[in-house]
Amino acid sequence: MSDAQPPRQAIRTLQPRKRIALIAHDGKKSEMLEWATRWKDTLSQHELIGTGTTSKRLQTALGLDVEGLMSGPLGGDQQIGARIAEQRLDVLIFFWDPFSPQPHDPDVKALLRLAALWNVPVACNAASADFLLSSPYLSESYDMSIPDAAAWAQARTV
Repeated sequence: MSDAQPPRQAIRTLQPRKRIALIAHDGKKSEMLEWATRWKDTLSQHELIGTGTTSKRLQTALGLDVEGLMSGPLGGDQQIGARIAEQRLDVLIFFWDPFSPQPHDPDVKALLRLAALWNVPVACNAASADFLLSSPYLSESYDMSIPDAAAWAQARTV
């Protein structure tokens, strides 16, 4: 094996209308709803995806279309991770609860690892989410470096 990690030599262009995942642990769902209410107008301009109860509560509270996936512990975190790996997700907003141990912590860690690997912007609390949503890049095209998975796979077979 020539490299321990794939080189970041591929470019991915995010479109002006982003695909945004919204996830919140139980202890952070109220905070997520409060935050999303403040950002409703901005969020309405993008495609929203959420896990389990979070997606349902956001859809009810905001009146916006939020594609609902499975609950995190039942595989929703992995569904979001698959979208990251398939380059079908642009932004991850995940209000995780640092005070409550989660039975699916390995899934959460895997999700965050994929976001880091594929260079997906991540917010883990209201302040970082405010910064992400207030960025001028949110509503315009954005070129970012991602791993060149094909080149890496090719190099590993040699």
